Amino acid sequence: MADAASRLTALAEDVLGAPLPVRLRAWDGSEAGPADGPVLILRERRALRRLLWKPGELGLARAWVAGEIDVEGDLYEVLDRLAGLLWERPAESRGALETVRDPRVRAAAKALLKLAGPFPPPKPPAEEMRGRSGVRHTRRRDKQAISHHYDVGNDFYELVLGPSMVYSCAYWTDGGTLEQAQYDKLDLIARKLRLKEGDRLLDVGCGWGSMAIHAAREYGARVVGITLSREQAAYARKRIAEAGLTDRIEIRVQDYRDVTDGPYDAISSIGMAEHVGAARYRDYADILHRLLKPGGRLLNHQIARRPEPDEEAYEVDVFIDAYVFPDGELAPMGRTLTILEDAGFEVRDVEALREHYALTLRRWVANLEADWDRAVGLTSAARARIWRLYMAASAVSFERNRIGVNQFLAVRTTAPGGSGLPLRSRAWTEGGDTGPAGDAGAAGGAGAAGESQESQQPQETQEAQKG
Repeated sequence: MADAASRLTALAEDVLGAPLPVRLRAWDGSEAGPADGPVLILRERRALRRLLWKPGELGLARAWVAGEIDVEGDLYEVLDRLAGLLWERPAESRGALETVRDPRVRAAAKALLKLAGPFPPPKPPAEEMRGRSGVRHTRRRDKQAISHHYDVGNDFYELVLGPSMVYSCAYWTDGGTLEQAQYDKLDLIARKLRLKEGDRLLDVGCGWGSMAIHAAREYGARVVGITLSREQAAYARKRIAEAGLTDRIEIRVQDYRDVTDGPYDAISSIGMAEHVGAARYRDYADILHRLLKPGGRLLNHQIARRPEPDEEAYEVDVFIDAYVFPDGELAPMGRTLTILEDAGFEVRDVEALREHYALTLRRWVANLEADWDRAVGLTSAARARIWRLYMAASAVSFERNRIGVNQFLAVRTTAPGGSGLPLRSRAWTEGGDTGPAGDAGAAGGAGAAGESQESQQPQETQEAQKG
């Protein structure tokens, strides 16, 4: 079976209708394609059986996770070169690649059968999420999905995320460290929410407790953090105890639908709304609105996708759904804004942080690659490969504007319509309070505590995050 690479390249180019933009190396040592740039390696023939059984992204994902496909060279460049052919083709072209009724695919399948070796196809990797049943986003199914993603070992997350243990987009300035950028993001949220001494903050999807610790220690807030991950909750409680903040922070393993102890002065939802699902999002917004006091503020930090020409045709990314975020759904920014308004919120500010997330993801990938052997030891080779591909591909998606991330600042206004927010909507970037709009004295300001954060030194911020 000499020169498998040339045969595969010819088949791929016939199906795609374009030259293959990367060099291909097959299991027999043969190579074909552009001489410059990175190389896509097919280490095992059984990768082809996976593709025949599950054409498209799921077959590729299974082969990657199993170590049957690899990359030599810059992974980002491979993903960037392939994006236009595989993920950004017109919807009708993507469909043609995944149906045996297409003559090109049928012809390619017959040719691949001769290369692929004997059937049946290999079993899916053990890390694939299977056995889901029932309606999406019930309490039970959401708990299973969150556990699949987050309960993979806190030591592994420490390696990837660094000392901040913040698993969402950082807020970058030129030359800053990851730890400083995550500190700045938490402080930006606290200032947008105008937190002050004694405020009650609900942190929905609190992760490992970083936002709760920041709000309590730096602003004197009283915080309730909720998560569905028991591993996250245990880790967060340990950090809070070490920081001496158990009198100010409570961490619960609780579904947002079960929170009944409002009203709160403020709510932060940082990277949580992606788990809610389109069918449940209005209920989610209604619950958060109900939990806030009149004049209370919501900061919703959420990944968004580009709108589809036909929104009914939107499908969840199969690799992400099977291996990373089961049942996760992304919505266009406009849909999120509309639902928040329909729930009764006044949306006061929207800030796009798309490029910030690309930078964050590249730092996480660098952390993973720098300590690869330890990462594999903490989880498995397959799990480490999942995370490397997921984070690198996500970085490319942010860079190419396939997805974005936005912070919505919204308020539950008082009955007369007062917001309690400053007249100049972005006072948090100006280091001062320009006066309340509406009810006098409502909400208050971050005061000296908020203003002092900008002068913190990086070493101090890292120590604060480790708390």
